[in-house]
Amino acid sequence: MAEKGVKKWVITITVIVASLLELIDTTIVNVSLPQMQGNLGATLEDIAWITTGYAVANVIILPMSGWLGETFGRKNYFLTSIIVFTIASFLCGNATSLNELIIFRILQGLAGGGLISTGQAILLETWPPEEVGTATAMFGLGAVVGPTLGPTIGGYITEHFSWPWIFYVNIPVGILAAFATYTVISETPKTAKGRPIDWWGIILLAVTVGSLQTVLEKGESEDWFATSYILVLSIISVLGFLLFIWREKTVEYPIVNLEILKKRSFAVGMFFSFVLGFGLYGSVFIFPIFCQNLLGFSPLQTGEILLPGGIATIVLMPFIGMMLKKGVPAQLMAGFGMLMFFFFSLMLSKSTLSSGTGDFFWPLIIRGVGMAFLFVPLTTLAIQDLRGKEIGQGTGLNNMGRQLGGSFGIAALTTFLHIRNGVHRSNLLSNINEYNSAFTAKIQAITQSFMAKGYTFLDAQHAATKAIEGMVIKQTVLLTYTDAYWLVGYVMLFSIPLLLLQKFKKNTEIPADVH
Repeated sequence: MAEKGVKKWVITITVIVASLLELIDTTIVNVSLPQMQGNLGATLEDIAWITTGYAVANVIILPMSGWLGETFGRKNYFLTSIIVFTIASFLCGNATSLNELIIFRILQGLAGGGLISTGQAILLETWPPEEVGTATAMFGLGAVVGPTLGPTIGGYITEHFSWPWIFYVNIPVGILAAFATYTVISETPKTAKGRPIDWWGIILLAVTVGSLQTVLEKGESEDWFATSYILVLSIISVLGFLLFIWREKTVEYPIVNLEILKKRSFAVGMFFSFVLGFGLYGSVFIFPIFCQNLLGFSPLQTGEILLPGGIATIVLMPFIGMMLKKGVPAQLMAGFGMLMFFFFSLMLSKSTLSSGTGDFFWPLIIRGVGMAFLFVPLTTLAIQDLRGKEIGQGTGLNNMGRQLGGSFGIAALTTFLHIRNGVHRSNLLSNINEYNSAFTAKIQAITQSFMAKGYTFLDAQHAATKAIEGMVIKQTVLLTYTDAYWLVGYVMLFSIPLLLLQKFKKNTEIPADVH
């Protein structure tokens, strides 16, 4: 039932804050991993499971969140998720070993998955049907800005405090969100209570999605199918996926209602959520590494550079909702957003080794504009034909699509960077030989400069060779990241024509019977 007045806005703020907690935690730990590694005495491969465990748990629970909300009531499930997430945050900050931290991060991820989709479903029930675009815009503030602000907040906390505080900051916010949820949000019927539980569906879903997410998270670092457990998990994910579809199509009360995928708007919307995740998480993955590893920026500097783009998204979100309400086609707005994202990638592909913080301001503003025009229209298009309890199922699957798109994007970009790095290094080294006049002139000049500083001829030659090697490494990395920006941009650009698969409607809104 739609709410009015102050209560509507209190519920909206509560849902956004709770969802923002989970979304910020997807990226906030990234800049703190080196500090955790040192404090816990872990290897780089082991410490990565702090993010992998969270992501795997998160993506497992997302498609189940609709069923859980129907079984226990959305308010009860949402409130429980907030409480468990807050407790898990405290336990993560108090962890004394790597194994403890990974276990508590998995618990945090399981609770966090319930915050995103259930929060979105509550928001859609709170706002009247004609204002669904505004409601989606409000939710989009957290979904888009959260992963972007994560590195900024994490960088500040890491530099000024210690890594446990990236978890402790969740506690007061979680307590306030839990109190507001308990006192303000209305209860929903437990429509699935008393029905038999689809245990096989739950097991197959957890095994399939968990295996796939682990493969995407760890594949590149483990040399993909050359590692036995990656190969086994890949086979399990394929077989599990087929068995899961068969199970959900034949059981009377499935854990995930796959029938909603027969609706073209939702099926196409799932695809675009995947593309959105690819661009959102892929660009957030590339840019910080590029700035810190190549340009020498600190984590805090990198986070501060990302901040203006996030603010641009926040400012534009309400206007996007108003434009949808006035009947501006969501397809046109999403197409414009993808075009902006392409221009962002094009501008960053022209970065050089002398690029400074000011050179990234406008590209990231353009990215922020693009994300605002993408999230709200794409989400609205995906859910426009869903009815009643399909909303809870749909938001869960749609958010899972975005999360998997992000995981796939990071995995694909990591592999792409590895391949292109080898190609560019090989090309550059082919020009380093005594028959290349430009190379001989360069190394002679460097040798002379070292001799002028007091080096012997042999020492100067050795130092010059090292200097050339350093130049090759930097140029190789620069060219590799340039290619990665192009890849992200082209994925967005070539997806624009597929927006025509979505049905055009004069007003994109959810009918009243969803409430």
